Amino acid sequence: MRVLTVNPGSSSLKLSLLDHDDTILNTLDLDSGPAGREAERLAAAVARIPAPDAIGLRFVHGGRDFTHPAVVDDEVAKRLHTLIDLAPLHQPQSLYALGELRRAMPGVPVVACFDTAFHAGLPEAAAAYAVPVEWRERHGLRRYGFHGLSYGYALRRAGELLGTDPAGLRFVLFHLGSGASLAAVAGGRPVDTTMGFTPLEGLVMATRAGNLDPGIPLWLCKHGVPEGEISDALEHRSGLRALAGTGDMREIRDRAGKGDEVAAFALDVYHHRLRGSAAAMAAAMGGVDALVFTGGVGEHDAAVRERAAADLAFLGAAVDTAANAAARGDAEVTAPGAAVRTLVVTAREDLEIAAGVRAALA
Repeated sequence: MRVLTVNPGSSSLKLSLLDHDDTILNTLDLDSGPAGREAERLAAAVARIPAPDAIGLRFVHGGRDFTHPAVVDDEVAKRLHTLIDLAPLHQPQSLYALGELRRAMPGVPVVACFDTAFHAGLPEAAAAYAVPVEWRERHGLRRYGFHGLSYGYALRRAGELLGTDPAGLRFVLFHLGSGASLAAVAGGRPVDTTMGFTPLEGLVMATRAGNLDPGIPLWLCKHGVPEGEISDALEHRSGLRALAGTGDMREIRDRAGKGDEVAAFALDVYHHRLRGSAAAMAAAMGGVDALVFTGGVGEHDAAVRERAAADLAFLGAAVDTAANAAARGDAEVTAPGAAVRTLVVTAREDLEIAAGVRAALA
C-alpha cells in the first residue's frame, strides 16, 4: 500500500509518500502559514505527487473518542471539528488539510492519526486532574498528552539502537521542537507526560509558556484583559519568544554565546523547567535507563542535550562530548561508564502515521 503522510505542525507542513516497504518516494516540506493559504499550497503540492492508495493525516488532539487511527467519513470529520478549541494552534491546520485532500483525491481513503492516542493508556492517577468530578465527566477534563506519533516511533527505534525489547527498559523521551514535551515510558507503556488537556501545559516552548498558575489568566480576566488576548498570548506570544524576543533556539543560543544576558536568561528558564520535568518523569517510573532526544531541537542541538544530561547527572546520565557534537541522525551519545544511556533519534512521524493507516485499513 502506497501511503501519503501529511503532518501539519505548529511551524511546518511535511508530506511524505511512502511505498509498501516504507521506502520514501517523495517528500515535501512547506513552511506553516495561515490555514487557508496552507491548504492552497497543499493542493498544489499533492498535484505533483503520484496518487497514493491511502492518506494518513496527523491530528494533534483526538479527545475522548479517538484513541486509535480512524478512517475519516463525514461523521468523523464533524467530530474532529468539535476539538478545535482543545488545540487551536494545530487542529485547524489539520482540518483545512483534510478538506483539501478529500477534494483533491475523492476516491482515496484518509485516515486520521492522533498524537493523543499514544497516551490513552496513561494510569488514571497520572491522567486525572483534581477538579470537580462533574467537570471531568461532562467535559472530559483529563490529561491527554501529545507528540504521541513521535514517541511511538522513537520508542521502537530506541529499542533497535539498544538491541533490546524497549518493554524491558524505563525511558524518558524528549520531544523538543517549537512545541516540546516529555514522556515517561516503562514496560512499553506510557507512565506520565508533561502536556495535559491541551498542548499548553508542561515545558517552556517556542511560543507557549508551559506550566502556568491557573490563577494568572483568571486574574487577568478579572482585571479586564479580554479572553481572546489571553488566549493569543498563551499560544503565540509566550515561552522563549516572551523571554528572548524570539522562539528560535538557534538565534537564542547564538546571542547567548555572544554575551547577551537576555538570551542567556531565557536558556536558564528553559533548562530549569526541562530539568525538573525530566526528573519528575524518572520519579514516576522509579528510575530511568535511557534518555531519548528527538524533534527539531532534540535532534540538532547538541548543547541542549549536553546540558540536559548534565542536569540529570544525579540520576546517572552523561553524554560523550565528542560523540554528542558529531551526532547526525540516529546515534548513541552516552559517556563511557554512564549508568543511563542517551540516544538521539531522528523524528519519523511519517512511519508511525503510515503504520496507523495500514492497521486501520487492514
